[in-house]
Amino acid sequence: MNIISVSEVSKSFKIYKERAATLKERIVNGRKSKFEVYTALDSISLGIKKGETVGLIGRNGSGKSTLLKLLTGILYADKGSIDIEGKVSSLLELGAGFHPDFTGRENIFMNAAILGLSKKEIKAKLDQIISFSELKHYIENPVRSYSSGMYMRLAFSVAIMVEPDILLIDEVLAVGDAAFQQKCMDQLLRLKNKGTTIVFVSHDLGAVQKLCDRVIWINKSKVWGDGEPKKIIDQYLSYLSEQENERLIDENKDKENEITIIEKSEGQKNSVEETEGRWGNKQIEIIHVDITNENSISKLSFLSGEPMQIHISYKVNANIKKPVFGCAIHTIDNRHCYGTNTFIDHFKIDFLDENSFGKIIFNIPSIELIAGSYLLSVGASDPNGTQFDYHDKLYSFKVSSLVNDVGIARINHEWIHEVQRG
Repeated sequence: MNIISVSEVSKSFKIYKERAATLKERIVNGRKSKFEVYTALDSISLGIKKGETVGLIGRNGSGKSTLLKLLTGILYADKGSIDIEGKVSSLLELGAGFHPDFTGRENIFMNAAILGLSKKEIKAKLDQIISFSELKHYIENPVRSYSSGMYMRLAFSVAIMVEPDILLIDEVLAVGDAAFQQKCMDQLLRLKNKGTTIVFVSHDLGAVQKLCDRVIWINKSKVWGDGEPKKIIDQYLSYLSEQENERLIDENKDKENEITIIEKSEGQKNSVEETEGRWGNKQIEIIHVDITNENSISKLSFLSGEPMQIHISYKVNANIKKPVFGCAIHTIDNRHCYGTNTFIDHFKIDFLDENSFGKIIFNIPSIELIAGSYLLSVGASDPNGTQFDYHDKLYSFKVSSLVNDVGIARINHEWIHEVQRG
């Protein structure tokens, strides 16, 4: 049996292009103000069973928060129906339901009353709420003096201690220190095990996969996926990767256009225009760099662990003995992640003829980097390090991951726990 039923629900907003600056303008223009209609949700239908923990994922502006506001009754649908059975507690916006001039204690009573608790019930849970929030020394201060993290602690503590039938959470757990976030996750798991229905919006896909029984992916105002967490999250990440890939390909094309070959007067060799981040004597010219997947298809957004290739196309302007080709990867803030070349790896190229063309491929079976944006450098040199053509951080790619790693690289590992009993 569904505890939440959403049937063909749509919600739109009017976005006004111009606002009247004065009362006179408002009266003169009347209702002529121009506006656009923004559709936040378009014929959404879904059902959530009692005791289910459901994650809502999607890009900003996809309609997730609007759906939660409809479920709480903050907003009303333009069409369709929403049926909810049971007591609802929600954490949608930081500080919602709090009065800035009231103390923390006074706001507990007010907020808990809004959520349906009697004064007697609130008094019985008061110490528990204050203890969980870890705000004992600030509870008599007005909440306008609280930081955003303190706001979240108090709001979350009230919301979970009322022990609702349905708990709706919209990204507020992103506020606060790591220890308190983990404490909140533990409490959510406790509520889940007690049978509370939880609807959870978050961009932390690792937390969504850990906590949720089911994931709903909302995109462009519609449901694009609904099912087992890993399956839907993988679909969502693949979609994000494709979108980011298109953007980065366009960005890298713009950079590549800056590296142009200029034809000089007849009888002279081609030379390459010097640009910032590129240098060398051009005895070998790198004429094209392509970052691809394992099938040599251009790709600039990867999931951590996916295969990756770097294709370096070149032109030879002199007879070259034992050329060396190399690659280096850097973080966006210029930390050196990894670098290697054909000399280090004992990959020998004995001789290149003048006026010849070629391509060398740097194949990475598994790109084990943590989530982030990266810069790529490529180069061609002689064995002594004299640069023929070096492109310093002229190319970029992105890595996504479900895991919130710290550092630079993802090292393959496992945990082993051995218990010794005395």
